[in-house]
This record gives sequence, C-alpha cells and structure tokens, in this order.
Amino acid sequence: MKRLHVHVKVKNIDESIRFYSTLFGNDPTVVKDDYAKWFLEDPRVNFAISPGAEKTGIHHLGIQTESEDELDELAERLEAAGEAVAHQDKANCCYALSDKAWVRDPEGVSWETFFTHGAITTYGRDRAAEPVTQPPASQAKGCGTTCCAA
Repeated sequence: MKRLHVHVKVKNIDESIRFYSTLFGNDPTVVKDDYAKWFLEDPRVNFAISPGAEKTGIHHLGIQTESEDELDELAERLEAAGEAVAHQDKANCCYALSDKAWVRDPEGVSWETFFTHGAITTYGRDRAAEPVTQPPASQAKGCGTTCCAA
C-alpha cells in the first residue's frame, strides 16, 4: 500500500507535536528531540493540484471526511488545540459542494477539513482558503482568499 508523506518544517517542535497530536487524535509514532512522525491509517489522502497565482508549493493541506459527524469531530479537535477555526458551510469550490473547517497550524500552514456533499460543474470561486481570526460579519466564517485558486 502506498502512503503520501508530508514533511513540514516547524519553529517549535513541542508546540507542533501538541497541535498535530490533537488534530490527528493520536500521539506520534516516533519522537526525537528534533523530529516527530505520525504513521496514520486514517485519514487516507486526497491530493489535488491547481495553477498558482503568485507562488507555487504547498497551498494548504487537508483532511476529507466521510461524514458530517467526522467533520464536526475534527473541528472540535482543532478548537481543543487552541487554534482559531473558521467554519464554512456549502462552499462551492474545486468542483465540489462542501462544508469546511479551516485553521492555521503554529507555522501558518492552512489546514482544511471538509465533507463533500457532491460535485458541481465549475471550479468554484467561493472564498475560504485561508482562515482569519475574526472574519468580517459579511463573510462566511473564515474567508480570506479565493478558494483553491490563490
């Protein structure tokens, strides 16, 4: 079985271990003074690409859930980690209609957790790729840049 590997450089190993352990609901499999690894069976990976407007590289990382209950559980984990979570319902983005919860990890990497209700025929220009701490009331909680396109 193949498995996607993601390696993120961090500033504070202890703070990041706390964040990711809470997000994944598991302690690391390997912990060293300068390294930690989670070898997870769940979640499986959904990997997507799109043209970058300003820069290339990791735009955001995400976990796709199989139910709304799983999405709620992940959002609760993110909130328990002490991070500002931006919720978004009925997002029209990346050829899908999804409910989402966005957060930034301690290094500023955007994480998207989402449950997809179905496909749409257009790429979607919903706004929610990067959460903000206090979104304007006129926006769905957490809108920052054009979804998936920035």
